[in-house]
Amino acid sequence: MCRWFAYLSPIEPCLLSDVLITPANSISKQCSKHYLPGLLPHDKDKDLDHDSDALIRMRNSLLNMDGLGLAWYTTAASSYMKHTTGPRPTLYKSQSPPINDFNFRSLCENTEAHCVFAHIRASSGTAVTQVNSHPFVFDRHTFMHNGVISNFPAIRREMTDLMAFDTYCNIQGSTDSEHSAALYVTNLTNHGTKACWQKTYPLSEMLAAMQKTVVQILELQRIKLGDARTPNSLNFCVTDGEKMVAIRFRNHATEQPPSLYWSNTAGQTLNTKYPGHPDARELVNEEAVWGEDKCIGKHVIVASEPTTYDEKEWNLIPKNCALTVDAEGKENEVLMQYDEGLNAEDPLAEQK
Repeated sequence: MCRWFAYLSPIEPCLLSDVLITPANSISKQCSKHYLPGLLPHDKDKDLDHDSDALIRMRNSLLNMDGLGLAWYTTAASSYMKHTTGPRPTLYKSQSPPINDFNFRSLCENTEAHCVFAHIRASSGTAVTQVNSHPFVFDRHTFMHNGVISNFPAIRREMTDLMAFDTYCNIQGSTDSEHSAALYVTNLTNHGTKACWQKTYPLSEMLAAMQKTVVQILELQRIKLGDARTPNSLNFCVTDGEKMVAIRFRNHATEQPPSLYWSNTAGQTLNTKYPGHPDARELVNEEAVWGEDKCIGKHVIVASEPTTYDEKEWNLIPKNCALTVDAEGKENEVLMQYDEGLNAEDPLAEQK
């Protein structure tokens, strides 16, 4: 499955290379290595490649090399355009693995932002091309996904029927994820036109739109597929540059969704300006300009995997829960609301 990383802070920017490249388990390295505290032991006696659980192997694939995407927010446009206010996302996408992409490395080493979304794609069957790489942008709203809508071709047309015309026209690729993004923006704006994408919406409305999107997908599958439908893995994340909603969801009675963690302290360990090192407590950060008495500003990180060594800095988001982050950086875990009658059976689990 894919891997993604999100950083949001009202006051403390991060250097992109600090959070996306430097750590030993940064998203740049998660193409081939994984670290999943709370889900799998991390030692030589427990190799993910040989785990007996096929579903764990599938949802945490070791090869995520089907596209790189990055969105970071800047207020530059608001200084030049009369009707543009607040932060807007800048988008970079590539088909190269991040370690070999010197454009990505140069960009990250010289860019800071208060809001960053990064994504490494593992294709679930659609074409490997830049337009299919996450994140997906609708003016100031950015969306990314880890997981898969099961039997997506069977409900694709019905999903587009639910979309506002402008959000449908904004779809450039063929992925289930981008269609989910368009459906979310349709719900967020109440079928509004493209002009509505420039607005921000209350956090409660962002969460409600996310829940509605999930339920619509599940209901379409029940209508079209009946008992033949299978579970979805829907780890969605959305931001407007100031607020964020992330969910960890799978509509099965017992199976876990793909991994998803959050932290409101790891940013200091990741930030080169502060003491501490992401890879080990005993390592020294020679670049620190602040002392031990200096604390980083309020921030929240949500990521498929922890990117620092210290498990105490990270919280595993419970199954079928959302993490919301408001404009002041306050986080809250919320149980997703849906009819459990929309759960599905998994043929792979039955074969075990």
